[in-house]
Amino acid sequence: MRLTFVTSTASRDADTDLPLLVDAAHAREIDAAISVWDDPDVAWGDFDLVVVRSCWDYLARREEFLAWAATVPRIANPADVLAWNTDKAYLRQLADAGVPVIPTQWDVAPGDDLGPYTEWVVKPSISAGSRDTARWTSPDDVYAHSADLQAEGRTAMVQPYISSVDAEGETAILSIGGQFSHAICKEALLLPGEGIRQDRDGREVITARKPTSDQLAVAKAALDAIEPAMGTRVDLLYSRVDLVTGPHGEPLVIELELTEPSLFLHTHADAPARLIAAAEEAVRSR
Repeated sequence: MRLTFVTSTASRDADTDLPLLVDAAHAREIDAAISVWDDPDVAWGDFDLVVVRSCWDYLARREEFLAWAATVPRIANPADVLAWNTDKAYLRQLADAGVPVIPTQWDVAPGDDLGPYTEWVVKPSISAGSRDTARWTSPDDVYAHSADLQAEGRTAMVQPYISSVDAEGETAILSIGGQFSHAICKEALLLPGEGIRQDRDGREVITARKPTSDQLAVAKAALDAIEPAMGTRVDLLYSRVDLVTGPHGEPLVIELELTEPSLFLHTHADAPARLIAAAEEAVRSR
């Protein structure tokens, strides 16, 4: 069996999951490589499974990235999932399906009602790693940031800043091969009042976390909503559901990561082997 884990040139050394996955594959006597998605010399058809991992440069080249994914004969997660998931407009479909999603407004304009909140987060619908994302306390800043994104031809999202994040961070629920694998805590990233569209690099603090039954239930509801939203059967090798705690203690989905999420494999010793086993099963089932 031949596997390759796909990254970008700049992310190859930054993705701490990659060496753990290669080592886990070699421990099972599986031929595993690391490849760069836009390397023209890679023969993707030679692999039994191409596992998309840290193609973190796709933001500026999304159409090119999706076109590449569509040409790979055996890719995980599937190319149609990548196309659906790389635009956070999918949150609308999750909300329509009854999944508890953080309240979101789209392409707000000056004078629009921003709701009964005192802080907001503004971000583009196509983004990753908190790029072009900021936390604001002034409606004028919210409107200006939204206008800037729209002027660039991007969809602007406005969400209330959930204050519980400052105390308890975010919870990420990670599943491998369709089964819950592990969970982690991400400490607060966006500082109040900075007015800076921050990148996460060097700022993220990650620890293992035991999820609550309510968090697991909401994560499952989000994953169960994917197939109806896409209108097709979906087989996921991995998934990550990012949650925050709402004002009444309820878990709220802020993001559904199916494309290139960090899986934080270092926080759970058996997680790399679990993903390799799931990859083997995916190959056998095909």
